[in-house]
Amino acid sequence: MAEEKTNAEVAETTEATQQAAVETPQQDPQEFLENFNWEKYEQGIERVDDSKLKEFEKLVAENFVDTADAEVVEGKVVYITDREAIIDINAKSEGVISLNEFRYNPGLKVGDKVEVLIDIREDKSGQLVLSHRKARTIMAWDRVNAAHDKEEIVSGFVKCRTKGGMIVDVFGIEAFLPGSQIDVKPIRDYDQYVNKTMEFKVVKINHEFKNVVVSHKALIEADIEEQKKEIISQLEKGQVLEGVVKNITSYGVFIDLGGVDGLVHITDLSWSRINHPNEVVELDQKLNVVILDFDENKSRIQLGLKQLEKHPWEALSDEIKIGDKVKGKVVVIADYGAFIEVVEGVEGLIHVSEMSWSTHLRSAQDFVKVGDEVEAIVLTLDREDRKMSLGIKQLTPDPWTDITTKYPVGSKHKGIVRNFTNFGVFVELEEGIDGLIYISDLSWTKKIKHPSEFTNVGDTLEVEVLELDVDGRKLSLGHKQTTENPWDKYETEFALGTVHTATISDLVDKGATIEFNEDITAFIPQRHLEKEDGKKLGKGDEAEFKIIEFNKDFKRVVASHTAIFREEEQRNVKAAVKRQTASTEEAKTTLGDANDALQALKEKMEAADSKKKK
Repeated sequence: MAEEKTNAEVAETTEATQQAAVETPQQDPQEFLENFNWEKYEQGIERVDDSKLKEFEKLVAENFVDTADAEVVEGKVVYITDREAIIDINAKSEGVISLNEFRYNPGLKVGDKVEVLIDIREDKSGQLVLSHRKARTIMAWDRVNAAHDKEEIVSGFVKCRTKGGMIVDVFGIEAFLPGSQIDVKPIRDYDQYVNKTMEFKVVKINHEFKNVVVSHKALIEADIEEQKKEIISQLEKGQVLEGVVKNITSYGVFIDLGGVDGLVHITDLSWSRINHPNEVVELDQKLNVVILDFDENKSRIQLGLKQLEKHPWEALSDEIKIGDKVKGKVVVIADYGAFIEVVEGVEGLIHVSEMSWSTHLRSAQDFVKVGDEVEAIVLTLDREDRKMSLGIKQLTPDPWTDITTKYPVGSKHKGIVRNFTNFGVFVELEEGIDGLIYISDLSWTKKIKHPSEFTNVGDTLEVEVLELDVDGRKLSLGHKQTTENPWDKYETEFALGTVHTATISDLVDKGATIEFNEDITAFIPQRHLEKEDGKKLGKGDEAEFKIIEFNKDFKRVVASHTAIFREEEQRNVKAAVKRQTASTEEAKTTLGDANDALQALKEKMEAADSKKKK
């Protein structure tokens, strides 16, 4: 009876349950689970209709998360502590995530929906462990790959600077923004972009190393390309455009014309001479430029800045003429001269030859340096070709004006050795007055092969003016002429037939040499070395020698020991003396006859010329 009652009760209960289920089809699954008696259900005491179980399974599928699946799900922030955020994902329990994972979102609040990944279904304490960072990473990679494939524009937050560029947060992924991809123009201050949100294009993804590269420049270039096509189609020579200084180099300035770059060469920046473009312009400066030229594709555009102003030569005063004295500043120095800016943009050249009256040319740097203020005389002036030559030396008198008075032939002076040639020495008597001493006029006695054997540059020498060519501005000098010619004295002392005692100093080919003094070295022929006993003199032997030849012009002296004791040799010597005397007389006679003939010819020509004039 009790058992029947129990069965009846069960039936009644089951029926009531079924009725309740029918009446409340939208019962909360969570409440259903909490009130359901699993023990009775498992023992078969409490039975549930199959349709109701299927409906329950459907509700569970719609409302509960399968915590065994490592999928990204959406959760809701239900509570925030100082360190953690409590997230409800409609699971058995709520999950906990450290606030460190929300550093990018400092404004996180209760009620916000976030993406999470179920990291651990149940840890040691039975807690559901979630990860927002991992969920963001998974979702971010999907978004980044999609943006790359579809070439979509993404938004990113610039976190910080790094070597060569910036780090950008894109969908939670740290992407690299190279410095060259920030803008189309060079960036000088990277810090201005930190903590800013900007638009980017994903240009490269490395799946193996999980690297992403983005570019902001690519977006700008796309816009610029359209502007560029429009600007290029309208370009014309002589057109004046406004631009911005984009880059400055040593050779010129690049101007951004609004998507198209043009170059202003350094020579087209200013009519005045400049050393560097930054003397005229500065970065990011706005200015007007004129189009000078461009190639067929209009990809290389030559611009000008100075052409917008009137040429300084056109504004040069008409009062300036040749012979006028002008003042200017040295702007450039070359080996051949110096350029002087007379007025802004107008320069004149002072050639080095016009810097000093000296014929001994030097470098322009010996006279002036860059920045010097100088006075000069206008020598030539060509307004059409815009050329001017100047002179400094003209400010002082020409030293050759009274040269015949200051340096007459035969006068003696002192000068400074300036330089050498193979044939002589240039000596400066004063600034602008140079003279040449031929190598043969350096010494009466020494045989000099090169002037450096006799003197040095910078030495002071005594000289005598030998010749003076005023028209040719040439001066011939001599040094030996300032002293007495010792050979005049030697001509008497070592006359033919005179006998002198000396020592054989050296044996040479075909004879020997003896030194009578520091100037005279005499030659002894082989057969004149024989002594009275038939033997020959040797090196170091001392003996008497008779002079058998003396030539002052060629500084040649020949002596003989044998001639002292042999009559034949004595006769030979006398014959030699006689021949030399006759030769001298003949030369005088011949020279006199020639002079007489020339004089007669001259008189004859003058007489003929006189008849013609009559």
